[in-house]
Amino acid sequence: MTKEENEARLAKLKAIVSAMPDKPGSYQYYDNTGTIIYVGKAKNLKNRVSSYFHTEVDRFKTKVLVSKIWDISYTVVNSEEDALLLENALIKKYNPRYNVLLKDGKTYPSLVITKEYLPRIFWTRNINKKLGTFYGPYSNIGAMHAVLELIKKLYRPRLCRMPITKEGIDSGSYQVCLEYHIKNCAGPCVGKQSLQDYQNNIDQAREILKGNTRSVLQQLRTDMQRLAEELRFEEAQELKRRYLLIEQFVAKSEVVSHTINNVDVFSITSDEKVAFVNYIHVSNGQINQSFTFEYKKRLDETDSELLQLAIVEMRQRFSSNAREIIVPEDIDINMDGVVITVPQRGDKKTLLELSLMNGKQYKFDRLKQAEKLNPEQKQVRLMKELQDLLHLDKMPYQIECFDNSNISGTDAVAACVVFKKMKPSKQDYRLYNIKTVVGPDDYASMKEVVYRRYKRLVDEQQPLPDLIVADGGKGQMEVIRQAVQDQLGLDIPIAGLAKDDRHRTNELLYGFPARVIGMPVNSELFKTLTQLQDEVHRFAITFHRNKRSKHALQSELDTIKGIGPKTKDQLLLKFKSTKRIREAQLSDLQNVIGIAKGNIVYGYFHGEE
Repeated sequence: MTKEENEARLAKLKAIVSAMPDKPGSYQYYDNTGTIIYVGKAKNLKNRVSSYFHTEVDRFKTKVLVSKIWDISYTVVNSEEDALLLENALIKKYNPRYNVLLKDGKTYPSLVITKEYLPRIFWTRNINKKLGTFYGPYSNIGAMHAVLELIKKLYRPRLCRMPITKEGIDSGSYQVCLEYHIKNCAGPCVGKQSLQDYQNNIDQAREILKGNTRSVLQQLRTDMQRLAEELRFEEAQELKRRYLLIEQFVAKSEVVSHTINNVDVFSITSDEKVAFVNYIHVSNGQINQSFTFEYKKRLDETDSELLQLAIVEMRQRFSSNAREIIVPEDIDINMDGVVITVPQRGDKKTLLELSLMNGKQYKFDRLKQAEKLNPEQKQVRLMKELQDLLHLDKMPYQIECFDNSNISGTDAVAACVVFKKMKPSKQDYRLYNIKTVVGPDDYASMKEVVYRRYKRLVDEQQPLPDLIVADGGKGQMEVIRQAVQDQLGLDIPIAGLAKDDRHRTNELLYGFPARVIGMPVNSELFKTLTQLQDEVHRFAITFHRNKRSKHALQSELDTIKGIGPKTKDQLLLKFKSTKRIREAQLSDLQNVIGIAKGNIVYGYFHGEE
């Protein structure tokens, strides 16, 4: 598209916008093929749509959307609530490219009461309204099975799939099955339970699935007292059994306050790409529905905008008529007869915190699930998290850590461990013998090794790390800074892992002067950094032990005149230790290193004999 064509396009769109009314409604954007690419709603159509075409719009995704618009249409409605409902319907119908993508719970199961002559109650993942009345979906599968099990114990609905009819019962076409004999069914198919009694049980089951357990308990208590007064004690005992089962079930469920009735609770947890909206419905002081929806962002939608969409979507889906909605912050939405509440304390605040906790847990579970399928996603997330914590210019793809090891300055060594994408890259590990430092000087040893490491990388034009981590606190960080910045003139971020009095890593340090970076010690990122520290410590200690052992092993052989390094290696390869060389027979030594040298070694250990 040429500049002239683009200017003509924008002029046409702005002309449409200038003629739009100052009324609530829904607007639709079309691309050059006439396809709806975005549906929105507004309290004031003219003001809302014109905001897309302001020159100061700085959101990248919004600019992309505007560049794709070739035409605009709109629908005026009477209220903002109607605009919300219309927007929701149009999004469902056209699934526009730039609208939020709702990933609903189609794979979550629901409970259904069928429309059959003798209704059945079971769970299913396939929603077909012709089959019966559906309750759910249930995000907590265990809770769903608990409700279903309660209903089976209380009312014993039939479990068979027989297409039972009134005519078939009257003509005696059916026979009782095993479920009747083990008392899981009362035998309505053969007339052992009346249709009226069966339907009463199903009606009470409906109330339980709606969360109206209080009304069911009241009815059971009334009937139980009436039967007792009529001296029908066996029937009263059966009702008492049902009463206690429901009471026990309610005691296990989340009860908030009996003063809270018919309330919807919404909360949102989001990141750059996805938002998770949790919905809780409270009836008679009891939570009877909790579900989390996942919304995939297409534009830079705010949490407030997504929450508005979710409120309309979920209330419609769950047929909620609650007259109070609890949300975490004020949102720009007006619904007839509905009060929007932002609680600050009390039971309603507790409900909101419970909703937020559910949303965060769902987000965490989805993240874990995705990371199992794609392990690299976790590594990228940890790198991004560390970048944000330290305010780095780029993600720390390559991290290097240093450590020294010596005993009283002897056999002093150092190690460098490299992590790439938060995983050990063992082929890049390096070991160093300390050359210029005499005595136990950890700071000087660290400075020498760091300088040698990065001087060589610069000379060989090898990639430098994105972050250096010192196995220690401010002192180690400073000597690394002197080597990297002062001596080599390199700009590499430097962090440190400091230990507490019990020699346990408890702080991440960064910057000069060094400051403590707030981070939970039980977080995944801190555990990964601790793994880096443990790895460099292990690598350095192992190298030091090997060097010390080799030195101790060969020290006595070094004193034998006429025996050089090659001969010593031959002896150690064959006999493995100095002790075995001392105990070896003369002939064995001569077979390995020759007659002359064998005589020298044997004579050294055994004297003139």
